[in-house]
Amino acid sequence: MSKPTNQSTNQSTNQQGNENLALDGGAPVRTTPFPSVGNASGRTLGAEELAALTRVLASGQLNSTVGGETRRLEGEFADYYAIEHALASSSGTAALHLAVGAIDPEPGDEIITTPISDAGTVLPMLMQNAVPVFADVDPRTGNLDVESVRACITERTRAIFAVHLFGSPAPVAALRELADAHGILLVEDCAQAYLTRCPDGRLAGTVGHIGCFSLQQSKHITAGDGGLCVTADAELARRMRLFADKGWPRDTDERTHLFLSTNYRMTELQAAVARAQLPKLAGVVDDRRGGARRLTSALASLAGLAVPPHDGMSYWQYPLVVDPALAGGTCHDYGKALAAEGIPANGGYLNRPLYRTPVLADRRTYGQSGYPLQVPPARVEPRYDVGLCPEAERLIGERLLVISWNERYTDADVDDIAAAVRKVHHALTRSR
Repeated sequence: MSKPTNQSTNQSTNQQGNENLALDGGAPVRTTPFPSVGNASGRTLGAEELAALTRVLASGQLNSTVGGETRRLEGEFADYYAIEHALASSSGTAALHLAVGAIDPEPGDEIITTPISDAGTVLPMLMQNAVPVFADVDPRTGNLDVESVRACITERTRAIFAVHLFGSPAPVAALRELADAHGILLVEDCAQAYLTRCPDGRLAGTVGHIGCFSLQQSKHITAGDGGLCVTADAELARRMRLFADKGWPRDTDERTHLFLSTNYRMTELQAAVARAQLPKLAGVVDDRRGGARRLTSALASLAGLAVPPHDGMSYWQYPLVVDPALAGGTCHDYGKALAAEGIPANGGYLNRPLYRTPVLADRRTYGQSGYPLQVPPARVEPRYDVGLCPEAERLIGERLLVISWNERYTDADVDDIAAAVRKVHHALTRSR
């Protein structure tokens, strides 16, 4: 895939890293913007998407109940992932809601998930009156720890929701074995993990019972918003299709509604853009991996900064795990210093683990009721206190450093990031 000519003016004059940090008045490594998912500079969009939109507008069929773009996208995505069924929806969060709707929990049933994710992973559980249960994470990856998940399973557990954080493969093979042993479902949140390869070679999203993807602005491919679910199970697929369309069984030509659900239909405009994006996906991921290999090579020797450990990662973002005792500071120290150097980086990724957000910590669900987070319908009243998941809290509080990543980065862009990280590392370790 071709990349734009680099326009960077690299102002780093000393690769030994002994210049003053920009935070301390020194010259920043980078003064020009990096390609960003927030605009055309960092999105792989072009004539194909424009032609797709023109085709739909000319047809006059903008709704998926009358047009054919959404059904074609579903077929093409299922073929791409070599799986029997794909179901489209209006957003990645909607895709996860389709998965919960297919599980069909009773009020108070429990779903185990990770505290390090977007709220879209958890909100659909509450919308279906299920109780989110948080397992701790692997301190190296931020993905679910299998033994912590095992310890959370009760007679009310209906599913495990595993997130492939930043495109790093979660231990879904072991989690699928655990789910099957307990008669529960495994859902893979692949919003950040297009074409992520698990250690056994399978694609993320095809190991669990359901895989959920996002087409939001920042994802590997985008339609602005949109979601896709994949499954090999025909019954789950039908339930998700109905859930996306008000429980309306259009295939039987009846105007009736079989169960409570809502309208999560994808538009034909979204589907047309997504269809144009899909053939570009492999190139996008290859370019992200190539840049990541270059950065990993440049940073691998820095004490106290652990580079991503997985070859199969698709690099939605580029995470580093900081050991403050060796690296001279926390992830937040690094995030602030790198931002001053002109590098798109942040410490912690989240402000707090998901269980400390007001919707859960303060029970802000349905009015003032707190439902379903009380007994009944819950088995026990869930506690979402500080200390619930110590490894996740350590990652957010002091260890997880996230560098924004993009397929449009040039080698010079990656070299600027490497120079800035080395500069900050030298300054912080020297000062300790």
